[in-house]
Amino acid sequence: MDAFAKLTGPAAPVPMNNLDTDMIIRVERSAGIPRAELGPYALESWRFLQDGSPNPACALNRSPYDRACILVGAENFGCGSARETAVWALHGFGIRSIIAPSFGGAFHDNLFENGMLPVRLPAEEVTALRSLVQRHPVLTVDLERQEIRGEGLILSFQVEPLRRRMLLEGMDPIGLTMTREPAIAAFQAHDAARRPWLASRRSGKGRADLS
Repeated sequence: MDAFAKLTGPAAPVPMNNLDTDMIIRVERSAGIPRAELGPYALESWRFLQDGSPNPACALNRSPYDRACILVGAENFGCGSARETAVWALHGFGIRSIIAPSFGGAFHDNLFENGMLPVRLPAEEVTALRSLVQRHPVLTVDLERQEIRGEGLILSFQVEPLRRRMLLEGMDPIGLTMTREPAIAAFQAHDAARRPWLASRRSGKGRADLS
């Protein structure tokens, strides 16, 4: 997983409350399309009209927002089903951070586990950011300093320390577990000495011959 320390780039305003994972990636796109190819289908229900033409009301269809790496959303971003393909699609589209007052629980966790940073801010601060990026699109999301910086604006945020460390070091949950390998090995050795009968069963030794 790529490390995340500081991100600077265009931020697109996404003003819809309760934007669910079905709108982020339609369910039929979640089957049969490889993970690496989901990006073009991210938010297609918003980006395109029913006839397939670009939606002029969608910021992502205008420069510089078509190169956005940050989304400034609204309440309950990523609600609905827990499909991880929603996060994969946004990642494939180029999004690395989402700022919103609140997130769907599973979506929020999936962002972290895919090297992306969700930032929770009070609703009034998010509204101010959406207004700002319509005039000055570039933001910096700085995880090391836990700050968002834009034209004349600095906002502080907090990320749970363990998740912050995992992003800064580019560790997924398996990588985090592997950092504890010496402690795990020490526990297993201690447990084997304390309960040798169980250790022998785990290794396959001491089993009765039933042939």
